[in-house]
Amino acid sequence: MKSYIVVGLGRFGSETARRLYELGGEVLAIDHNGDLVQQISNEVTQAVVGDVRDKEVLKALGVSEFDCAIVAIGNSLGDSVLATMNLKELGVPYVVCKAYDEVHRQVLLKLGANKVLIPEQEQGFRLARNLSSPNVLEYIELSDEHGIIEVPAPAGWIGKSLKNLNVRAKLGVNIIAVKQGKHINVSPGADYEILPGDVMVVLGDTDALQSVQKL
Repeated sequence: MKSYIVVGLGRFGSETARRLYELGGEVLAIDHNGDLVQQISNEVTQAVVGDVRDKEVLKALGVSEFDCAIVAIGNSLGDSVLATMNLKELGVPYVVCKAYDEVHRQVLLKLGANKVLIPEQEQGFRLARNLSSPNVLEYIELSDEHGIIEVPAPAGWIGKSLKNLNVRAKLGVNIIAVKQGKHINVSPGADYEILPGDVMVVLGDTDALQSVQKL
C-alpha cells in the first residue's frame, strides 16, 4: 500500500486526498483550517490540523515515512514554498505541488519538487485536445512529448490483425490495450483482429498520436 500526505484541503487537495484513499492508499490530510479537516476526516486514513510551515509539526507527524506528498496549497506562494522545502528537507522521496502560474511552477521546481501541476492549465489543455480531436475519447499526458490516447478503431483497421497493421513500424505507436465494451484486453496478441466498436488504447509521441487521430 502506498502512503500519501496531502497538504492543503481546498477543492483540489480534498478531491485528490479522497481519490487516493478510494484507490487504496494510506492518506494523511493536513490543513490549518479545522473545518476543512473535519469535513474530510471520515474519507481519509487520518486528517489533522497543522501548520505545514513549521518543520517540527511535519516531523512530529512522521512525514519522512510516506512515499509521496502532494502540496495543494492555494494561491500563497510563500506557504507552498515553505511546505515544499520542509517536506524535501525531511526526506519525503516524491513531492508533487500545485502552482497557480508558470513563475510559481518554476520556483517550486528549483526547490526540488519532483512534479508541479497547474490544474487550470492541465484542464484547459485536455479540453482543447478533446475538442480539436473529437474522435479522441481520452488523453493522458505522460510527458511533454509522450501520451496515451483512447480512440475508436479507425474504419481501415476493422477486420485486420495487429500483425498486419504493424502500427509500431508504420506509425511509431504501440497498441497497449483494446477496450470492448466493459472488457479490456491488455497487451493484445499480434493475431488479434480488430472488431467494430473496439476502442484502441495507443501509446506514442505527440506527432505519432496525431497521425493516428487523422486515420
